[in-house]
Amino acid sequence: MKMNPVIFREYDIRGVYNSDFDRGFALELGKAFVSYVRGKTGIKNPRLTLGHDARLSSPEVTASLAEGFKTSGAHVIHLGLVTSPISYFSTFTVENVQGGIMVTGSHNPPDYNGFKISFGRSTIFGDEIKQLEKIILAGDFVSGPGSEEKIDILTPYVERYKKEFGVMAPTPIVLDCGNGAAGCVARRLYEAVGLKPKILFEQPDGNFPNHHPDPTVESNLVALKEEVLSSKAAVGIGFDGDADRIGLIAGDGRFVLGDEMMALIAQDILQEHKGAKIIGDVKCSDRMFDFVKQNGGKPIMWKTGHSLIKEKVKLEKAPFGGELSGHIFFADRNYGYDDALYAGLRVVEILAKNKKTIGELLEKLPPSYCTPEIRIDTTEEKKHAIVAKLKDRFARPSSEYAVNLIDGIRVSFADGWALARASNTQPVLVLRFESTSEEGLERIRNSFESVVKPML
Repeated sequence: MKMNPVIFREYDIRGVYNSDFDRGFALELGKAFVSYVRGKTGIKNPRLTLGHDARLSSPEVTASLAEGFKTSGAHVIHLGLVTSPISYFSTFTVENVQGGIMVTGSHNPPDYNGFKISFGRSTIFGDEIKQLEKIILAGDFVSGPGSEEKIDILTPYVERYKKEFGVMAPTPIVLDCGNGAAGCVARRLYEAVGLKPKILFEQPDGNFPNHHPDPTVESNLVALKEEVLSSKAAVGIGFDGDADRIGLIAGDGRFVLGDEMMALIAQDILQEHKGAKIIGDVKCSDRMFDFVKQNGGKPIMWKTGHSLIKEKVKLEKAPFGGELSGHIFFADRNYGYDDALYAGLRVVEILAKNKKTIGELLEKLPPSYCTPEIRIDTTEEKKHAIVAKLKDRFARPSSEYAVNLIDGIRVSFADGWALARASNTQPVLVLRFESTSEEGLERIRNSFESVVKPML
């Protein structure tokens, strides 16, 4: 069994397949999860759902995981090729389910794979994920005869949202499935609510032959932008490898940043949920948080991570939350988890209802000079060392800036802010900068990069 400890991340388990972990690890993880669920619930034969994305390694990883479930006495409910949100959907809608695992490498390169783990109706994170590592290292497994079945989860998923949205107003849209798991259901779902989308790269293919499966990076959406412009679509919607991240191209071809999309949605939600809390992660722009305030909401800044934001939405009873990285959480009409296909429908609904473009709906969002999320490849050790060095640099109290250490370090100046944090999913340092002027952006960026660059 291969098990590099680095695969146990803050909110999932992920690494390079056959380098950081292998089929043997998947088998042990299956056993460990049954032990974990039994320890939490006392149920001897827990019912667990199991789905996978389109990665080339996913079928064999899933088979080993299922074997670990079965040899530990669990009843395995196979979902087949699905999106991560559909895996979450199963824990809310399949009768008497104690949890589930989604095998997915998400937005990572093709050689990655991993596991998003649900206990009950929540994804586990932090110490709970580390508990699985402890069970594996201790060999604290149970044994017993298990069983399995395969179910059709796509039909109830589509029917659920057909009932919610009904027949939507005709709206020209383009979808980019990126050869990921979204292709298993996107056409069926959107046509079920009366839309007739043009769909790019619909066929699931773990080689991701057309572009990298991350729609929050503008360079990955070149084909989507071209199709939006040529077909005069109202919006282009991109999905990542497991369809829990969404990216948008406005009708005029402009790439919409994740926090701009959140402002668009929050404005709509606050019309019905006046004074509601809206959750955003530390990478989101000050102008997004200010925009929420101006629309009568109560913005809350929180740690980056899909499980962390999801939990915060639940704890704060917020109707909506999101991340710059395109994880969008609706708890007003949906279940509170991140589903990019559903988020896309909500965006289309907003456009159709208001009969306005994205630009027109965001005309009161003040302009700013900002960078996108800057991701610097480094090492696991160095990314933490750089953040620590920045914390030392800004450790002394100052009237010139305020420091937020909720997730990495975010330093706010009078005219903007800077962020540095260590990615929880890759050996990557994440930076972002914003200011009210070009000169300010350069100054703020230099205040961090003068520390970062010598350490790379």
